[in-house]
Amino acid sequence: MVTENLQTVRTKICEACARVGRDPSEITLIAVSKTKPNEMIAEAIAAGQVDFGENKVQEILKKKPEFPQNIRWHMIGHLQTNKVRQIIPQAALIHSVDSMHLAQAIDREAGKLGIQVPILIEVNVANEESKYGIRLDETSAFVEQAANLPNIRVEGLMTIAPFVENAEDNREIFSKLYQEYLDIQAKNIDNVHMNVLSMGMTNDYEVAVEEGATMVRVGTGIFGVRDYR
Repeated sequence: MVTENLQTVRTKICEACARVGRDPSEITLIAVSKTKPNEMIAEAIAAGQVDFGENKVQEILKKKPEFPQNIRWHMIGHLQTNKVRQIIPQAALIHSVDSMHLAQAIDREAGKLGIQVPILIEVNVANEESKYGIRLDETSAFVEQAANLPNIRVEGLMTIAPFVENAEDNREIFSKLYQEYLDIQAKNIDNVHMNVLSMGMTNDYEVAVEEGATMVRVGTGIFGVRDYR
């Protein structure tokens, strides 16, 4: 099932790219493996999947040693400052930096380890009360402030769009974040790369690709419905 689902998602990404004249090689597919057993992850790896996303620090810590070293683990869930020390040596990319307090904690712990940690700034484009993230109109100033922290590297932006039945309902969300991404890119801020735009999930990743996403995070579309027992 996982192998077939992965192929379907990859095909849909290619089709979305074709519709807007993009190269599919620009898109990184992150398989969201939270709560999923190692057998399913192993099947995805056998099918060529390299990037996996987890919501919880402890899941990355538990799963990472079980798989080849070339597998990249992305921290995509809300990160508490007391878990920063554990996660920064393990995550290829932290997608969910949603406050200066968290950015400073990552910078501080990275400094102790003598490393520079790649991060994305999480933006709450729709201003949903239930979601974390920086307001869209505060994003540029936040990025400029974060860029002053020497032990983190701002690679781009991330958003979790509202859950909708019709993916088209999120097109404006993705379009707004893409424009913000381009505007910040154009400023050429030191220590800011702005080459990653992480947006789109199982319900709406095709629209996200059409609107400029460079990373999409697909869980249910690859692994099936989650078991939270």
